[in-house]
Amino acid sequence: MAVTVLLPTLLRPQADGASSVSVEGGTVGEVFKHLVDQYPGLSDNLLGEDGNLHKFVNVYRNDDDIRYLEQLDTPVSDGDEISILPAVAGGVV
Repeated sequence: MAVTVLLPTLLRPQADGASSVSVEGGTVGEVFKHLVDQYPGLSDNLLGEDGNLHKFVNVYRNDDDIRYLEQLDTPVSDGDEISILPAVAGGVV
């Protein structure tokens, strides 16, 4: 199944400048594996050494946050969009 992965500006240099890419996979984890195979520079930005999603990366399947679904095991369907958003933290109190 082909899904569209939407990349934030911060990650585009590791994906040859692409704002979105079409990737095959049946789950978010499989999509990420194929995405990293195609663009190895994305690996350190998405997944930790343990293979889990970095805690400062938010991922949505369509409009659903995968943290509240099945995380990397969240199934995807043909035509779904996966949005990767870096978490924003910090500021002045």
